[in-house]
Amino acid sequence: MKKRFLMVLLVLMCCLAGGVAFAEDSVASNKLSLDTVWVLIAGALVMFMQPGFAMLESGFSRAKNACNILMKNLMDFAFGSFFFWIIGFGLMFGAGNAFFGTSGFFLHDAGGTFDSLSWTIVPLEAKYFFQLVFCATAATIVSGAMAERTKFTAYIAYSIVASALIYPISGHWVWGGGWLAGLGMFDFAGSTVVHSVGGWLAMVGAIMLGPRIGKYAPDGTAKPIPGHNIPLGALGVFILWFGWFGFNAGSTMAAVADIGHIASTTNIAAATAAIAAMITSWIIGKKPDPSLSMNGAIAGLVAITAPCAFVSIGSAALIGIVAGVLVVLSIIFFDRVLRIDDPVGAISVHGVCGAWGTFALGLFAQDMFAPGTTGNGFFFGGGLKLLGVQSLGILAVFAWCMVTGFVMFYLIKRFIGLRVSRKEELRGLDIDEHGSEAYNGFQIFSNQ
Repeated sequence: MKKRFLMVLLVLMCCLAGGVAFAEDSVASNKLSLDTVWVLIAGALVMFMQPGFAMLESGFSRAKNACNILMKNLMDFAFGSFFFWIIGFGLMFGAGNAFFGTSGFFLHDAGGTFDSLSWTIVPLEAKYFFQLVFCATAATIVSGAMAERTKFTAYIAYSIVASALIYPISGHWVWGGGWLAGLGMFDFAGSTVVHSVGGWLAMVGAIMLGPRIGKYAPDGTAKPIPGHNIPLGALGVFILWFGWFGFNAGSTMAAVADIGHIASTTNIAAATAAIAAMITSWIIGKKPDPSLSMNGAIAGLVAITAPCAFVSIGSAALIGIVAGVLVVLSIIFFDRVLRIDDPVGAISVHGVCGAWGTFALGLFAQDMFAPGTTGNGFFFGGGLKLLGVQSLGILAVFAWCMVTGFVMFYLIKRFIGLRVSRKEELRGLDIDEHGSEAYNGFQIFSNQ
């Protein structure tokens, strides 16, 4: 009887242990599935930002160049997908040295190749897809600043080089375990890694191209060249605002409670920046300017991208306010003082406000939001260490983009040609570059 009792007890204990193990396996499996689904949904939201950029840039450009803008945004994602798979993802996240990855090309994982992404448990292909859409975002920022006068073949060459080399290498410094990460730089979702890279390359491209015909009078006075469809531009802004919740909250690469806080800081920064940009344009121009207000919203989103997980909602609101004022002043400065022709304000929105957001992390970060990461920023008793590293990162990425951007665009200009002819520019790139019209059947007149 005693022996039978012990046998029954042993069987029950085995069943219980098996049940616990099964429950643990089930929880782990469910978490993996949930995290993967969230990362793919967030990645799809970021991919949806591509048509947002297309609508914004085409709306802020003239009708005769709308097809060209759409083609550039389409090809950014197509070429980016291909070349980021071949080489970019390995350079950015593969095992290597402090400056670039030397393994992981074609997503080949030899074990430990992608340790820089080991903090998320989702499958490698999900990691690649999510990071790919960030790469495409960085590349497509440039198309707006170079709009209305760039050869399509030249732009394709730029897009390939940016996606395969320029973006991944500087990205490795911060996100791939490179030298800036080792120093303690933080950029949660890419104010510098993504947006400033795109913004600074946009500045180089715009300088190398020169202004559009008719943009500046003989005395240097800037002349406005209005976009042909502001409602289309507004649609692009709303799409971008919507997609940004995937951009920032998705950068957890896990379905965790933090995504609620990140979504809230992201939204409030965009809102306060739009308000601040509207008020600033109202004061300067005596009327609330629609395009500057729209750019203000995007500027706030760019600025909060780096610190969104590390700051309070109140701090995010302040970051947005500064971004909204800064973007208006910056657009005026580049247009009227430096005379750099940027049809959509990409340099100011992404380059300048991306730098501001990265710097703001060093000011406003609070350890309570992500314990054990950034520590406290300067305004919360953290001293100058974090602020100094953030500033170094801003300057290093700026220098990288200036040098590589000038070399790249010089070589493109030398061997392919960078700018269309005067005749093609006056008639519009849609006809000469693509043999198409965005608004077939409508007669488009231009004084330029």
